[in-house]
Formats: sequence, C-alpha cells, structure tokens
Amino acid sequence: MDLIDIFKTKNIGDSVKVEGWIRNHRKQKDFGFIDFYDGTSFKTLQVVYDKDNKNFVEIQKMLVGCAIEVNGTLVESQGNQEYELKADEITLIGTCDETYPIQPKRHTREFLRSVAHLRPRTRLFQAVFKIRNLASFAIHDYFQSHNYVYVHTPLFTTSDCEGENQMFKVTTLDLENIPKSEGKVDYKKDLFGRQTFITGTGQLHGEAYAMAFKKIYTFGPTFRTENSNTKTHANEFWMIEPEIAFCDLKGLMDIEEEMLKSVVSYVLENGHEEIEFLNSFVDNTLKEKLEKLVQADFVRITHHEAVDLLNSSDINWEFTPDYESDIAKEHEKYITEYYNAPVFITDWPKDIKAWYMKENSDGKTVAAVDLEVPGAGELMGGSQREEDYEILLARAKSKGVDVDSIDWFLDLRKFGTCYHSGFGMGFERLIIYLTGIENIRDVIPFPRTPGSCEY
Repeated sequence: MDLIDIFKTKNIGDSVKVEGWIRNHRKQKDFGFIDFYDGTSFKTLQVVYDKDNKNFVEIQKMLVGCAIEVNGTLVESQGNQEYELKADEITLIGTCDETYPIQPKRHTREFLRSVAHLRPRTRLFQAVFKIRNLASFAIHDYFQSHNYVYVHTPLFTTSDCEGENQMFKVTTLDLENIPKSEGKVDYKKDLFGRQTFITGTGQLHGEAYAMAFKKIYTFGPTFRTENSNTKTHANEFWMIEPEIAFCDLKGLMDIEEEMLKSVVSYVLENGHEEIEFLNSFVDNTLKEKLEKLVQADFVRITHHEAVDLLNSSDINWEFTPDYESDIAKEHEKYITEYYNAPVFITDWPKDIKAWYMKENSDGKTVAAVDLEVPGAGELMGGSQREEDYEILLARAKSKGVDVDSIDWFLDLRKFGTCYHSGFGMGFERLIIYLTGIENIRDVIPFPRTPGSCEY
C-alpha cells in the first residue's frame, strides 16, 4: 500500500503492508527505529521493531538505502507523528552497502549533482520534484479548464525561428565524409532532404493550430545551443507556449496573470508540506512570496516608463538604462521592488525583439511584453503577433530569416488571418520561483548544460 493512502485513510489498529526504502536506521540493543519512505508521500513513516521479530538480527543489519517490505499494525506514536508502524515482519528486498552516497546527513547541492541518479532520494529533491509534478498538472489543468487544445509540436524542424546559431543541427550524414555540392553541404543527401534543426520553440507550429482551434498550448522539451553557464540557463529545458486567436496584448496579459496565480495557488494548496520544508531549509521568505503573488495586482508599464523610472533613481547602475536597449537583472530587481508586485513591461524597442512581433503605430516599438516577478526577474515573455503578411515578410527579411523555410507560416496570414497573441514560459524558471532553489541544474532531473551531458 502507498504511504500517501495510509496517511489519508488508515487509522490506529489497522494492519498494512508497505514497500519502500530505509532513509535512516537507529538501532538499540533490543529494538530499533526505521525512517521509512516510498516516494508517494513527502512524509515518512516510522517503523518500530524489537526482539520479538523473528529475524531481528537480520533487520539490524539492514542499512540506509535498502529496499524493504514491512507488514505490521499502525499504533499510536510516542513522538510527534500521528502514528507509527509496529512491524510484524520486515523483509529485505534490495541490499545496499556502506558505499551508498546518500547517507542521512546534509549534502551540498554541488555534490548531489554528481550523483544525479540518486539525488531524488533526498528530502530536498523529493520536495523539488513533487512541486515540479504539481506545477505541471496545474498548468495542464488551467489550460484544459479554459478550453485550450494541447498540441504536440515537432521536435525536428526546418523552420528558423530563434536563429540558426541558437539551434542544434540534426543530420545522419557521415561527418567524416560529408557530401558537398558547389562547395556547400549537400543536404539533399541527408535523411530529411534539407537542413534540419532541433526545435527552439513550438510557437510557429502552435500558431497554425491556433488558427484552427482558437486557443492552444504546447508543453514540452526545448533546446538551445547557448553557451551560457549562468544559474538560469540550460541547453535542454521545458517550455509552455500558449497561442490565442482573437487576443490582443492586453488580453494576453490578463491570461498570463490568471494562469500564474492559478498554478501558484494549486501548488500552495496541494504541496504545503513541501513548501513548508523548503521555507525552512532553502528560503524562509518562500511561502510569504508565493502567497503574496496570488493576492497581488500585477502592475503594467511600458518599456519607456520603466527606463524613466530607472533613470529617476539615484542609483549608480552598472548598466545604464536607455530607451533602445534591454533591461538588466539589476533593473528588473529594482522595478519589482519599487512596485512591490509582479510587473508587466510592454512596448519594447522593435530592434531588440523578434521578427514575428506586431509593430506598434509609432514604428519604433512592438507589442511585446515581459513579466517580471519579485525575487526572480523575467518569468514570461510574449507578444501580439504580426498578422499583416507584407509587414511580417519585410520584418523577417530585415532580421535575416530564411523566408523559404517559413513559407507555410507566412501562408497563415493569407488564409483567414486574425489578430492573435502568445507567450512562452520556461518551466524550470517557474520551478525556481516555486521552490526558492536558485540553480536550474537543481530543478530538472538530469541537467544538460555546456560541458555537461552526464547520464
């Protein structure tokens, strides 16, 4: 029986059988205590045994990490737990020796990254990945309950959306003997007959389905070649990308705010034990921060207004704010602290934003929006998409996009186009925010970062 079901439905005096692992084992001369877990519940169950157990000597030899089966009776606990399990029989299922790295002590996160296949057995990572699970469900629940269609966009693509230098190349060609034509790689000899990439976004394909289903979302793995070793970048990560027809920038911000509050509320309600643990051992402001976000009124300012605000302060910025450039991490922190709330920053300079974003009437900015949240910075980025064929084509060419690779995407503007918008949210960025864990390497099971592709 799963521990989570025992904690929900069982009472003192009930007989139960559980299978799981030893997290800690305290042995006395005539009895012992096993801190038992099975991964279904963040709470553990204390198993008590004594010399009346027929295999008492064998039980005392069981070490931390061993897999065991326990049959027994739930009895009133002498400690802080509601009850404990008085073992009638403890059977060893899988052995473990003294070399087991996850001993019952505090381990650094750096060390645990070196044993990423074992770290989910620690309380810290059980909390992190339970919250990742809850957030994933909450995202699907929000979109499904609001009539979105979940679309599985391709991982292989020939469309150049993020820029070729940001995308992994895919080939079956013999790298030691690459076929060439007129001095260039002859991709006609490759599996797909043309140059192919691993996707950096599902947006373009998502827009095609939004023009058929009105509201869609993608949620899947994404890949970028960025050679960055910061705490918030990885080469493989997960993205949530909704696309909504008949939606302008204002409507998009309404959706972003509602979705984020819905997800955070769900995690607070259903992961309260994990949140309490992380609040105690990782970030003692975590719970308050999340509860505050759910109640907050999100602020909306333009990029121009944000720069005005930054320039009006008496801070000597490392990166001087200006109206033609992106804003730095120090700026994001100041803005969210100034308003003491999440902040939408809209209407960005068009030269620093993507080619598919709708150009504003001033000819200088685009209808783009970034959501900045206190303590984490940018969490979401989105825009109203350019629906005018000629303008979109000109923008793509001006950005050096291979328009032949997106001819099908341009077609969407010819056949029943409408105003529409969408955003992207890096899932790991969200988990960083929900857990207080600062490094993306600690919120994804097996991180892929520059110089590191273990396991």
